Amino acid sequence: MTARSAADIRRGNLFEVLRRVSVGGPLSRQDIVTASSLSMATVASIVSELIQLGLLTESETVRRATGRPLTRLTVNPAFGLFIGVDVAETYIHASLFDSAFDARAEEHMAVVDPVGDPAGVVQQIGELVRRLSDRANGDQVRGVGICVPGLVDDADGVSVFAPNWAWRQVPVRRMLAEQFSHPVHLDNPLRALVVSELWREPGLGGKNLAVVNLGTGVGAGLAFGGDLYRGTSNSAGEWGHTTVVLDGWACRCGSSGCIEAYVGAPGLLRHLQEADPGHRALRLGQTEAITELARSFSAGDPAAVAAVQAGGRYLGAGLGSLVNVVNPDAVVLVGWVSDLLGDALLAAARHDAESHALVRPLAAVDFSVRSGVGNPVARGAATFALEAALTHDHTEGTR
Repeated sequence: MTARSAADIRRGNLFEVLRRVSVGGPLSRQDIVTASSLSMATVASIVSELIQLGLLTESETVRRATGRPLTRLTVNPAFGLFIGVDVAETYIHASLFDSAFDARAEEHMAVVDPVGDPAGVVQQIGELVRRLSDRANGDQVRGVGICVPGLVDDADGVSVFAPNWAWRQVPVRRMLAEQFSHPVHLDNPLRALVVSELWREPGLGGKNLAVVNLGTGVGAGLAFGGDLYRGTSNSAGEWGHTTVVLDGWACRCGSSGCIEAYVGAPGLLRHLQEADPGHRALRLGQTEAITELARSFSAGDPAAVAAVQAGGRYLGAGLGSLVNVVNPDAVVLVGWVSDLLGDALLAAARHDAESHALVRPLAAVDFSVRSGVGNPVARGAATFALEAALTHDHTEGTR
């Protein structure tokens, strides 16, 4: 990894302080020092800067029996609003957040004919952003974070390759500039999921983390020492396109035998088809089919149980390899398939994960399933927009 500059360290510390106050506030400066690895001098300096920028406010003073009174800090929701957009293979979900990351409003629509038609998808994104902007009640929307599937050049705002849609080198950010005037940060859902998890659980800030997304696609977002890891070309985390079966099932990336082909939603339905070609779930659309698979599994349906166990075995083999390569403190399963089947898949995966992982890294890792937290991709996308606005304000303030 590239060595961190003093500015990078300062920015990371700034975000850590903000995350802790956002999730755990009101907090005093001493509370932040106690909960983090930061010194009082660092915390005091960062808090002063965030107050000056208008993002933190001093909300109350608590008197103590001895010593100086403690002043508690909260996030100022009036700093501005941020929109996060999750552009998935089958839907677009957009959420409007204040700077304390309380959701103000949401919009949702099905993706219409995305294959080979980026202009149509961009128009849909623009429509949702305009709807949420209209619901901002006059408050300033300071930025929009948008996540699209596949490989993304975040610096230039380009969708480099979205295999499921046959997109190549699509200048999404430039196209969106014709739809609205808000600043846009374009990224990949894996990165957003990691950032969302770090903001939701500030205690993960110093840890090595893998956030495994289970949906139509499969991937693993990574953070090392609490810092999002992007890789050299913003392509880190395409773990779903590592091989678990030589000459195996075809994958939409153009290869074969990928983890995604066996563990993503289409793969789970293929396992179900092998177990029972006439199963009622197979007559439904993908989302409804996975929902029915989960219901059938809970009811003890033999074909559903066989399908989940088969998918779980491949997931376990992949998780074992992930643990060996990354050596994380935590692996968190998220995504809409995980919301429906995460506990069942993880239970089925554990034996194979333990069989494929080496003893020492396996002993250090904690596996868990995260569900019921709204749309984490949209939340993570909005945090990118907040971080971009904060970085801009921080840079302007230090000139």
